[in-house]
Amino acid sequence: MQINDIILNVLSVIILFICVLVSVAFLTLLERKVLGYIQIRKGPNKVGYCGIVQPFSDAIKLFTKEQTFPVTSNYFPYYASPIFSLFISLLIWLILPFYHGGLDFELGLLFFLCCTSVGVYTVMIAGWSSNSVYALLGGLRAVAQTISYEVSLALVLMSFIFLGGGYNLLIFSEYQSYLWFIFLSFPLCIIWFASCLAETNRTPFDFAEGESELVSGFNIEYSSGGFALIFMAEYASILFMSMLTVVLFLGGGLYSLYFILKLVFISFIFIWVRGTLPRYRYDKLMYLAWKSFLPVSLNYLIFFLGLKVIISSVLF
Repeated sequence: MQINDIILNVLSVIILFICVLVSVAFLTLLERKVLGYIQIRKGPNKVGYCGIVQPFSDAIKLFTKEQTFPVTSNYFPYYASPIFSLFISLLIWLILPFYHGGLDFELGLLFFLCCTSVGVYTVMIAGWSSNSVYALLGGLRAVAQTISYEVSLALVLMSFIFLGGGYNLLIFSEYQSYLWFIFLSFPLCIIWFASCLAETNRTPFDFAEGESELVSGFNIEYSSGGFALIFMAEYASILFMSMLTVVLFLGGGLYSLYFILKLVFISFIFIWVRGTLPRYRYDKLMYLAWKSFLPVSLNYLIFFLGLKVIISSVLF
Protein backbone atom coordinates (compact mmCIF):
# COMPACT_ATOMS: atom_id res chain seq x y z
CA MET A 1 0.00 0.00 0.00
CA GLN A 2 1.40 3.39 -1.00
CA ILE A 3 1.81 6.30 1.36
CA ASN A 4 -0.98 8.21 -0.42
CA ASP A 5 -3.44 5.36 0.23
CA ILE A 6 -2.48 5.27 3.91
CA ILE A 7 -2.98 9.04 4.25
CA LEU A 8 -6.33 8.83 2.43
CA ASN A 9 -7.46 5.98 4.73
CA VAL A 10 -6.48 7.87 7.89
CA LEU A 11 -8.18 11.08 6.69
CA SER A 12 -11.39 9.28 5.73
CA VAL A 13 -11.54 7.55 9.13
CA ILE A 14 -10.96 10.87 10.97
CA ILE A 15 -13.67 12.59 8.87
CA LEU A 16 -16.04 9.68 9.57
CA PHE A 17 -15.46 9.95 13.35
CA ILE A 18 -15.99 13.73 13.29
CA CYS A 19 -19.24 13.30 11.32
CA VAL A 20 -20.46 10.66 13.80
CA LEU A 21 -19.73 12.92 16.79
CA VAL A 22 -21.54 15.87 15.17
CA SER A 23 -24.46 13.54 14.38
CA VAL A 24 -24.53 12.43 18.04
CA ALA A 25 -24.79 16.10 19.08
CA PHE A 26 -27.78 16.72 16.84
CA LEU A 27 -29.39 13.40 17.78
CA THR A 28 -29.55 14.62 21.38
CA LEU A 29 -31.24 17.79 20.14
CA LEU A 30 -33.71 15.73 18.08
CA GLU A 31 -34.48 13.58 21.13
CA ARG A 32 -35.15 16.56 23.39
CA LYS A 33 -37.35 18.20 20.74
CA VAL A 34 -39.35 15.04 20.01
CA LEU A 35 -39.81 14.20 23.71
CA GLY A 36 -40.88 17.81 24.27
CA TYR A 37 -43.61 17.60 21.64
CA ILE A 38 -44.69 14.15 22.88
CA GLN A 39 -45.15 15.65 26.36
CA ILE A 40 -46.92 18.74 24.86
CA ARG A 41 -44.17 21.23 25.65
CA LYS A 42 -41.34 22.97 23.83
CA GLY A 43 -37.89 21.46 23.64
CA PRO A 44 -34.67 23.55 23.71
CA ASN A 45 -35.43 26.79 21.85
CA LYS A 46 -33.29 29.55 23.40
CA VAL A 47 -29.65 28.92 22.38
CA GLY A 48 -29.27 29.86 18.72
CA TYR A 49 -32.07 29.65 16.15
CA CYS A 50 -34.74 27.24 17.53
CA GLY A 51 -32.16 25.82 19.94
CA ILE A 52 -29.88 24.55 17.16
CA VAL A 53 -26.68 25.38 19.11
CA GLN A 54 -27.95 23.73 22.32
CA PRO A 55 -25.92 20.46 21.94
CA PHE A 56 -22.63 22.39 21.70
CA SER A 57 -23.61 24.50 24.71
CA ASP A 58 -24.29 21.28 26.66
CA ALA A 59 -20.93 19.83 25.58
CA ILE A 60 -19.04 22.93 26.76
CA LYS A 61 -20.94 22.88 30.06
CA LEU A 62 -20.24 19.18 30.66
CA PHE A 63 -16.53 19.26 29.83
CA THR A 64 -15.85 22.41 31.87
CA LYS A 65 -17.57 21.23 35.05
CA GLU A 66 -15.57 19.95 38.00
CA GLN A 67 -14.47 16.33 37.70
CA THR A 68 -15.28 14.43 40.91
CA PHE A 69 -13.21 11.44 41.96
CA PRO A 70 -14.64 8.93 44.47
CA VAL A 71 -11.94 8.17 47.05
CA THR A 72 -12.75 4.44 47.24
CA SER A 73 -12.91 3.87 43.47
CA ASN A 74 -10.24 2.11 41.40
CA TYR A 75 -8.51 5.02 39.70
CA PHE A 76 -7.38 3.68 36.31
CA PRO A 77 -10.42 1.50 35.38
CA TYR A 78 -12.75 4.27 36.59
CA TYR A 79 -11.27 6.80 34.16
CA ALA A 80 -10.42 4.41 31.31
CA SER A 81 -13.82 2.69 30.87
CA PRO A 82 -15.72 5.75 29.47
CA ILE A 83 -12.86 6.40 27.04
CA PHE A 84 -12.84 2.79 25.83
CA SER A 85 -16.63 2.82 25.63
CA LEU A 86 -16.62 5.78 23.21
CA PHE A 87 -13.64 4.32 21.32
CA ILE A 88 -15.49 1.04 20.68
CA SER A 89 -18.68 2.86 19.67
CA LEU A 90 -16.69 4.84 17.09
CA LEU A 91 -14.62 1.85 15.97
CA ILE A 92 -17.73 -0.09 14.89
CA TRP A 93 -18.44 2.62 12.30
CA LEU A 94 -15.45 1.40 10.29
CA ILE A 95 -17.59 -1.40 8.84
CA LEU A 96 -19.55 1.24 6.88
CA PRO A 97 -18.26 0.45 3.36
CA PHE A 98 -16.49 3.12 1.33
CA TYR A 99 -16.38 3.06 -2.47
CA HIS A 100 -13.47 5.50 -2.71
CA GLY A 101 -10.53 5.36 -0.33
CA GLY A 102 -11.38 4.39 3.23
CA LEU A 103 -11.79 0.84 4.39
CA ASP A 104 -13.90 -2.05 3.14
CA PHE A 105 -14.43 -4.88 5.62
CA GLU A 106 -15.09 -8.26 4.01
CA LEU A 107 -15.90 -9.58 7.49
CA GLY A 108 -17.74 -6.46 8.67
CA LEU A 109 -20.59 -8.18 10.52
CA LEU A 110 -18.15 -10.40 12.47
CA PHE A 111 -16.24 -7.24 13.45
CA PHE A 112 -19.54 -5.71 14.63
CA LEU A 113 -20.32 -8.73 16.84
CA CYS A 114 -16.81 -8.66 18.32
CA CYS A 115 -17.01 -4.94 19.13
CA THR A 116 -20.46 -5.21 20.75
CA SER A 117 -19.20 -8.12 22.87
CA VAL A 118 -16.20 -6.08 24.06
CA GLY A 119 -18.53 -3.16 24.81
CA VAL A 120 -20.06 -5.22 27.61
CA TYR A 121 -16.78 -5.07 29.53
CA THR A 122 -16.67 -1.26 29.56
CA VAL A 123 -20.08 -1.08 31.27
CA MET A 124 -19.14 -3.84 33.72
CA ILE A 125 -15.80 -2.21 34.62
CA ALA A 126 -17.44 1.24 34.93
CA GLY A 127 -19.95 -0.20 37.43
CA TRP A 128 -17.39 -2.24 39.37
CA SER A 129 -14.58 0.35 39.52
CA SER A 130 -16.90 3.04 40.97
CA ASN A 131 -17.07 0.94 44.16
CA SER A 132 -20.74 1.83 44.64
CA VAL A 133 -23.52 -0.67 45.28
CA TYR A 134 -25.91 1.07 42.87
CA ALA A 135 -23.29 1.29 40.12
CA LEU A 136 -22.42 -2.40 40.54
CA LEU A 137 -26.10 -3.42 40.35
CA GLY A 138 -26.56 -1.33 37.21
CA GLY A 139 -23.46 -2.87 35.65
CA LEU A 140 -24.59 -6.43 36.43
CA ARG A 141 -28.03 -5.74 34.98
CA ALA A 142 -26.50 -4.28 31.83
CA VAL A 143 -24.16 -7.25 31.33
CA ALA A 144 -26.93 -9.84 31.76
CA GLN A 145 -29.24 -7.91 29.46
CA THR A 146 -26.65 -7.31 26.73
CA ILE A 147 -25.41 -10.92 26.69
CA SER A 148 -29.01 -12.21 26.47
CA TYR A 149 -30.00 -10.03 23.53
CA GLU A 150 -26.70 -10.52 21.69
CA VAL A 151 -27.84 -14.09 21.08
CA SER A 152 -30.94 -13.01 19.14
CA LEU A 153 -28.93 -10.30 17.32
CA ALA A 154 -26.35 -12.86 16.22
CA LEU A 155 -29.02 -15.31 15.04
CA VAL A 156 -30.80 -12.63 13.00
CA LEU A 157 -27.48 -11.64 11.44
CA MET A 158 -26.66 -15.29 10.68
CA SER A 159 -29.99 -15.65 8.86
CA PHE A 160 -29.05 -12.82 6.49
CA ILE A 161 -25.45 -14.02 6.21
CA PHE A 162 -26.75 -17.39 4.97
CA LEU A 163 -29.12 -15.64 2.58
CA GLY A 164 -26.56 -13.15 1.26
CA GLY A 165 -23.53 -15.44 1.34
CA GLY A 166 -21.13 -12.92 2.89
CA TYR A 167 -20.32 -10.60 5.77
CA ASN A 168 -19.86 -7.37 3.80
CA LEU A 169 -22.60 -4.72 4.09
CA LEU A 170 -22.40 -3.99 0.36
CA ILE A 171 -23.86 -7.46 -0.33
CA PHE A 172 -27.08 -6.55 1.48
CA SER A 173 -27.41 -3.32 -0.50
CA GLU A 174 -27.12 -5.25 -3.78
CA TYR A 175 -29.60 -7.94 -2.73
CA GLN A 176 -32.27 -5.38 -1.82
CA SER A 177 -32.23 -3.42 -5.08
CA TYR A 178 -35.64 -4.90 -6.02
CA LEU A 179 -37.17 -6.06 -2.71
CA TRP A 180 -36.41 -4.92 0.83
CA PHE A 181 -35.79 -7.65 3.40
CA ILE A 182 -38.40 -6.15 5.73
CA PHE A 183 -41.11 -7.53 3.41
CA LEU A 184 -39.44 -10.96 3.40
CA SER A 185 -39.02 -11.17 7.17
CA PHE A 186 -41.07 -8.61 9.10
CA PRO A 187 -41.04 -10.60 12.41
CA LEU A 188 -37.23 -10.70 12.24
CA CYS A 189 -37.21 -6.91 11.81
CA ILE A 190 -39.29 -6.49 14.99
CA ILE A 191 -36.98 -8.88 16.90
CA TRP A 192 -33.92 -7.03 15.58
CA PHE A 193 -35.28 -3.62 16.57
CA ALA A 194 -36.28 -4.78 20.08
CA SER A 195 -32.84 -6.35 20.51
CA CYS A 196 -31.24 -3.07 19.37
CA LEU A 197 -33.22 -1.23 22.07
CA ALA A 198 -31.97 -3.73 24.67
CA GLU A 199 -28.36 -3.58 23.39
CA THR A 200 -28.24 0.21 23.62
CA ASN A 201 -29.96 0.26 27.07
CA ARG A 202 -32.90 2.27 25.78
CA THR A 203 -36.47 2.46 27.07
CA PRO A 204 -38.32 0.14 27.69
CA PHE A 205 -35.14 -1.87 28.44
CA ASP A 206 -33.15 0.80 30.32
CA PHE A 207 -32.52 -1.36 33.41
CA ALA A 208 -28.84 -0.40 33.54
CA GLU A 209 -29.92 3.21 34.15
CA GLY A 210 -33.16 2.60 36.06
CA GLU A 211 -33.46 5.96 37.81
CA SER A 212 -36.35 4.91 40.04
CA GLU A 213 -34.48 1.82 41.33
CA LEU A 214 -30.75 2.41 40.82
CA VAL A 215 -30.28 6.20 40.98
CA SER A 216 -28.99 6.30 37.37
CA GLY A 217 -27.27 2.91 37.49
CA PHE A 218 -23.70 2.12 36.45
CA ASN A 219 -22.76 5.77 35.69
CA ILE A 220 -23.92 7.22 39.02
CA GLU A 221 -20.39 8.17 40.18
CA TYR A 222 -19.42 9.81 36.89
CA SER A 223 -19.58 13.56 36.35
CA SER A 224 -18.27 16.10 33.88
CA GLY A 225 -16.25 14.54 31.03
CA GLY A 226 -16.67 10.91 32.14
CA PHE A 227 -20.46 11.16 32.05
CA ALA A 228 -20.30 13.00 28.69
CA LEU A 229 -18.17 10.22 27.16
CA ILE A 230 -20.60 7.50 28.32
CA PHE A 231 -23.49 9.59 26.99
CA MET A 232 -21.78 10.06 23.60
CA ALA A 233 -20.96 6.34 23.37
CA GLU A 234 -24.62 5.42 23.93
CA TYR A 235 -25.88 7.79 21.25
CA ALA A 236 -23.16 6.75 18.77
CA SER A 237 -24.36 3.16 19.28
CA ILE A 238 -27.98 4.21 18.66
CA LEU A 239 -26.98 5.87 15.39
CA PHE A 240 -24.96 2.83 14.34
CA MET A 241 -27.81 0.43 15.13
CA SER A 242 -30.14 2.66 13.11
CA MET A 243 -27.70 2.53 10.18
CA LEU A 244 -27.39 -1.25 10.39
CA THR A 245 -31.19 -1.64 10.57
CA VAL A 246 -31.54 0.41 7.37
CA VAL A 247 -28.84 -1.62 5.59
CA LEU A 248 -30.32 -4.99 6.64
CA PHE A 249 -34.05 -4.31 6.23
CA LEU A 250 -34.71 -1.09 4.30
CA GLY A 251 -32.47 -1.37 1.26
CA GLY A 252 -29.04 0.01 0.56
CA GLY A 253 -28.11 3.14 -1.32
CA LEU A 254 -25.45 4.02 1.23
CA TYR A 255 -24.50 7.27 -0.47
CA SER A 256 -27.92 8.73 -1.18
CA LEU A 257 -30.04 11.28 0.67
CA TYR A 258 -32.76 8.63 0.81
CA PHE A 259 -30.50 6.44 2.98
CA ILE A 260 -29.90 9.32 5.42
CA LEU A 261 -33.66 9.99 5.66
CA LYS A 262 -34.29 6.31 6.49
CA LEU A 263 -31.54 6.44 9.14
CA VAL A 264 -33.11 9.54 10.73
CA PHE A 265 -36.51 7.82 10.69
CA ILE A 266 -35.18 4.76 12.56
CA SER A 267 -33.45 7.06 15.08
CA PHE A 268 -36.77 8.87 15.50
CA ILE A 269 -38.46 5.52 16.30
CA PHE A 270 -35.85 4.94 19.05
CA ILE A 271 -36.91 8.29 20.57
CA TRP A 272 -40.62 7.67 19.94
CA VAL A 273 -40.42 4.38 21.86
CA ARG A 274 -38.77 6.21 24.78
CA GLY A 275 -41.59 8.75 24.93
CA THR A 276 -44.32 6.10 24.70
CA LEU A 277 -43.49 2.88 26.56
CA PRO A 278 -42.95 2.34 30.31
CA ARG A 279 -40.03 0.28 31.61
CA TYR A 280 -40.31 -3.50 31.40
CA ARG A 281 -40.09 -5.76 34.44
CA TYR A 282 -36.67 -7.45 34.62
CA ASP A 283 -37.91 -11.06 34.59
CA LYS A 284 -40.13 -10.18 31.59
CA LEU A 285 -37.03 -8.87 29.82
CA MET A 286 -35.24 -12.21 30.24
CA TYR A 287 -38.38 -14.16 29.36
CA LEU A 288 -38.73 -12.15 26.15
CA ALA A 289 -35.11 -12.86 25.13
CA TRP A 290 -34.92 -16.59 25.86
CA LYS A 291 -38.53 -17.79 25.47
CA SER A 292 -39.81 -15.57 22.62
CA PHE A 293 -37.00 -14.12 20.50
CA LEU A 294 -34.66 -17.13 20.57
CA PRO A 295 -37.13 -19.72 19.14
CA VAL A 296 -38.43 -17.35 16.43
CA SER A 297 -34.94 -16.30 15.29
CA LEU A 298 -33.79 -19.96 15.30
CA ASN A 299 -36.75 -20.97 13.14
CA TYR A 300 -36.01 -18.16 10.71
CA LEU A 301 -32.35 -19.23 10.62
CA ILE A 302 -33.35 -22.78 9.63
CA PHE A 303 -35.85 -21.39 7.09
CA PHE A 304 -33.24 -19.18 5.41
CA LEU A 305 -30.70 -22.01 5.44
CA GLY A 306 -33.20 -24.28 3.68
CA LEU A 307 -34.12 -21.48 1.25
CA LYS A 308 -30.46 -20.99 0.36
CA VAL A 309 -30.00 -24.73 -0.27
CA ILE A 310 -33.10 -24.85 -2.52
CA ILE A 311 -31.98 -21.77 -4.49
CA SER A 312 -28.47 -23.21 -4.93
CA SER A 313 -29.80 -26.60 -6.12
CA VAL A 314 -32.17 -24.92 -8.62
CA LEU A 315 -29.51 -22.58 -10.03
CA PHE A 316 -26.59 -25.02 -10.14
